[in-house]
Amino acid sequence: MNDENNPDDLDKQLFRNHVGDVQPVTHDKIDSDRKKPKPYPIKAIEDEQQVIQDMMSDIYDPADMETGEELNYSKPGVQPKTLRKLRRGQFTINTELDLHGMNITAAREALAISLHNCHQQNQRCIRIIHGKGLRSNNKGPVIKTMVNKWLRQRDDVLAFCSAIPVDGGTGAIYVLLKRKR
Repeated sequence: MNDENNPDDLDKQLFRNHVGDVQPVTHDKIDSDRKKPKPYPIKAIEDEQQVIQDMMSDIYDPADMETGEELNYSKPGVQPKTLRKLRRGQFTINTELDLHGMNITAAREALAISLHNCHQQNQRCIRIIHGKGLRSNNKGPVIKTMVNKWLRQRDDVLAFCSAIPVDGGTGAIYVLLKRKR
């Protein structure tokens, strides 16, 4: 067999004729004197500007303000829209219970009776005035603390939160009860 007729040799010769003279590359990286620009955190800056804008908003809802004295509780499954409505005092208050001046035993009994009656009459929202505990010396608000504890233990209570200022503020709460089945 003749080397001139070998198809591989013919392909190589054709390739060399077409490409011409070449020089081997000594390295395959290009060194650039240009420095890369520093990263610019566009999204982080936009987020910071949005926070500043939100903080300076003219929209004010007292229900969104918390000072640390508010009571706020909801069972799992209660819709955020329902909680917002409760915090804004937008439910019709069916009954009011004033626990001012009561001791713990009397307050517990009055609360239990009132909640039972509300549930039996299918009343959904009750306002409980527990006071701020200003006369409790250094102990802090006793009745308010106990009401917070008692309501969390009840199955018929869906949610509760501190009232808006005109309804007693942190000295009262709105309680949302389950519907009677």
